[in-house]
Amino acid sequence: MDDVDQLARPGLVEKVANYLREHIVMDHFQPGQRLPERSLADELQVSRTPLREALKILATEGLVEILPNRGAVVADVSPADVKEKAYVLSVLEQAAAELACQLATDQDIAELQALHYEMKAAYLRRDRQNYFRINQEIHNRIVALSGNASLIEMHGYLNRQLYRVRYLSNQKSEKWTTAMTEHEAIMAALEARDATRVGLELRNHLGKTWFKYANHGDEDTNAAPEQGKKTLEQHAP
Repeated sequence: MDDVDQLARPGLVEKVANYLREHIVMDHFQPGQRLPERSLADELQVSRTPLREALKILATEGLVEILPNRGAVVADVSPADVKEKAYVLSVLEQAAAELACQLATDQDIAELQALHYEMKAAYLRRDRQNYFRINQEIHNRIVALSGNASLIEMHGYLNRQLYRVRYLSNQKSEKWTTAMTEHEAIMAALEARDATRVGLELRNHLGKTWFKYANHGDEDTNAAPEQGKKTLEQHAP
């Protein structure tokens, strides 16, 4: 199959980007690590053209750097950058939550609560990967319910750059328990449609999760990354 045929396959570039993004997030590919095109293309059974397009997507998200004479490497975000970006993201999520309290329907809130119960089940099973996936969906849905296109776009851009930090921040069980408790408070405020409280709960949640990481580097993320790679087919849009 030639490159044109591969690019014509629905969602192929997106699937490759999702695969690489998730493996960066879960520390299978680490900051500064080179992403060799030939071996990755062989592993994913794609040509190098869709792989390069996927790497370009990750570069725009700040997850990958494409360097002269070196190719693509996993970006290394400094603690100072994490702290700066996390602050902006927390402001955006606070504003989004306040708007969501005004605009969300009862059905919207019920669906968020259902996701919260799914996330809690993953937490009780100690299933970090599904917990993280559902956690991201909850945060993104709250932002989407703001109805503010500019806010949604800015949040998506910053959030993708902080995916890895967000995942690694809960590697220690005590921090994971704290994050789960904070999510309970966020959902209670949303159900009460208390815009001020839900905004403050989200700021508090993001602050504890990320600012501590930014101030102390990787000291809270020494747990081994989750094992087991997902296949490309599991990343269908």
